[in-house]
Amino acid sequence: MATANAIRDAYDGRLAPLGLTLSTASLLAYICDFGPVSQTRAAEHLGQGRAVTGTQVDKLEALGLVERRPDPADRRVWLVAITDDGARLTQSIADVDQVFRAELRSGISRADRQTLAGLLVRLQQNIQQSQHTPKESHS
Repeated sequence: MATANAIRDAYDGRLAPLGLTLSTASLLAYICDFGPVSQTRAAEHLGQGRAVTGTQVDKLEALGLVERRPDPADRRVWLVAITDDGARLTQSIADVDQVFRAELRSGISRADRQTLAGLLVRLQQNIQQSQHTPKESHS
């Protein structure tokens, strides 16, 4: 967890000059790649709550990077679409990401990265499996 927090903090620091955090940059990149999307779909993709996503969309909208549009298929739903400014900024996000990933990988071989990725996937599977396993009763 300490490593994950350190990585997030480092991304936040590198994205701060763009007016973004890792969370808002991830949302912006997702909307750029797959939008227009509903806030619900974006929240599900990012693995976070709709309220958190709504707050992030509000921030990105205030910065002029996204806009809400009515969904032509369902007038009760709003879609979040990227603006031209937002699309341009996603290239800067990609540049920051590319440089930082190269720094993170320094001194770590491709084989080591593949081993780590495999271990993390297995850990995630174990977590998911443990959440679906009936809990023992201690009565």
